[in-house]
Amino acid sequence: MNSAIRIVTAILFAIIATTASARINIWEGTSCHKEVWMTPYLAKGGTDIAVIVCPGGSYFWHDMNAEGRCVAEWLQANGISAFVLKYRTAQTPAFVLRYRYLFRGVRYPDAQDDLRQALKIVRSRASELGIDPKKVGAMGFSAGGHLVMSGAELFSSSERPSFVAPIYPVVTMVEDCVHKRSRRALLGDNKKNNRELRELLSLERNVPADCPPVFLVNCKDDPIVQYHNAELLDAALTARNVPHVYLQYQMGGHGFGASETKGTPECRQWKNAFLNWIKTLYKND
Repeated sequence: MNSAIRIVTAILFAIIATTASARINIWEGTSCHKEVWMTPYLAKGGTDIAVIVCPGGSYFWHDMNAEGRCVAEWLQANGISAFVLKYRTAQTPAFVLRYRYLFRGVRYPDAQDDLRQALKIVRSRASELGIDPKKVGAMGFSAGGHLVMSGAELFSSSERPSFVAPIYPVVTMVEDCVHKRSRRALLGDNKKNNRELRELLSLERNVPADCPPVFLVNCKDDPIVQYHNAELLDAALTARNVPHVYLQYQMGGHGFGASETKGTPECRQWKNAFLNWIKTLYKND
């Protein structure tokens, strides 16, 4: 009986070990003295594709379950290595106390710098991780969707994600459908009305001609981020002839991530659609 228990225990530890590797402080050893953690979920014997996963949370906090861990485990199970990035956010005290009228706190470009550094680290370690540095993309949800798409637009060509998947993303900072809580968190209380920053961070206004391929998803009944956000981005991508897919579901709401229970059966189809899209994207490699 004791040997059986030992065997079961060993198996459980093996499963845990292969699910999520030791997390990485992306700024360790740099001049940026911050602790920003990224957790790898390496796919063994799968593809050579990797995805930086950016959970949502209005740039104030994170949904580390449905939009973090669940996403990474789903990608890993399908042969794609995932890296969940807990990028810097303004946090609850800033939301409640609005102290960023007086102190800088966390704001743009902190989260963008974190994504840039995460991409740099994964690409620099691509050989040891079994990853192609030219196939390192980013997937984000809600505000995380804004983050990954801003990386596709605002980073230099060599720093951008290889592809991006903004899922029910925050997009605009200027139009009537703006998600005001995300705008306030990203810009800061004393700069949320800054016209130059609003323009810069409105994704529909800054799509470059060489934007990487985009997989865009949202639901028309989204009660948090108005569905017009994704429509604005789709129109901008189309106008710039950027290769992309836009899936708009009728029902599913917001925040379903990779959950098997949140949202609706209709919107949960996005996961299979993404896997098919990524296979098509790299079918000749």
